[in-house]
Amino acid sequence: MEKGQIAVLLQPAELIIIGGAALGTVLTANPMHVLKKIASGLVGVVKGSSYTRQRYLDTLKMMFDLLAKSRKEGAIAIEADTEEPDKSPIFSRYPQFINDHHARDFVCDTMRMAITGGVSSFDVDQMMELDMEVHHHSAVQPSAALTTMADALPGLGIVAAVLGIVVTMGALGGPPEEIGKKVASALVGTFLGILLCYGLVGPLGSNMAKTVDEEQSYYHVLRVMMLAFVKGTSPMLAVEMGRRAIPEHVRPDFFEVEKACREKVGEPQAVTQAA
Repeated sequence: MEKGQIAVLLQPAELIIIGGAALGTVLTANPMHVLKKIASGLVGVVKGSSYTRQRYLDTLKMMFDLLAKSRKEGAIAIEADTEEPDKSPIFSRYPQFINDHHARDFVCDTMRMAITGGVSSFDVDQMMELDMEVHHHSAVQPSAALTTMADALPGLGIVAAVLGIVVTMGALGGPPEEIGKKVASALVGTFLGILLCYGLVGPLGSNMAKTVDEEQSYYHVLRVMMLAFVKGTSPMLAVEMGRRAIPEHVRPDFFEVEKACREKVGEPQAVTQAA
């Protein structure tokens, strides 16, 4: 709009200095498993959140079927489901849950401990809390690494600008047009550093952090339902307690959950009727 020359902003040397230093900082400061999580986290940002209203509804239905089967046939009846979830007639209907290895293990390991007997509800809750805390600590590392990188970008932009000024000082006495181009190139370094910090890398880190919060909310819902059941709550009431723990913007209403839980699909038919 200001009729400026767009080509002035195209300074490969400045971008290489800033981008190369930022990439080197991330590679130096983080172990390989964090780098892999950063890559997968960035892919997740592009795909969008997987914790949708439908996923929560499917999870409530799945947990109702599992808890109702345990209530009707005895706790030992779901041992095979928790031992081999891939072959479970209940879990196998929910591929998104099966593919989420941590959520799957979180549910199966907890229910496995609960059905062994001799474990109090307090101890089960402590185990779930510890599991969630360890997972959360690991999950926030990628977003923290990106945030650290974003904080460094303005400083790296200044480094690139200073190098540009050094080059400009060496060209003093030359044509004014040449000096002007070198000064513009130096200033673009500062511009890129600030823009990449607040306009790209920082928002990406923030988005990944929100995804971690969504994931933590999902595990909290699972925790509420399993703890309620371990305390002796009926499957339907345990599911309702889990529904109340779902964030409001993706929370299904009571009638949706009741309808889903009463659906008669394959093996769970007798279970839902009995429940």
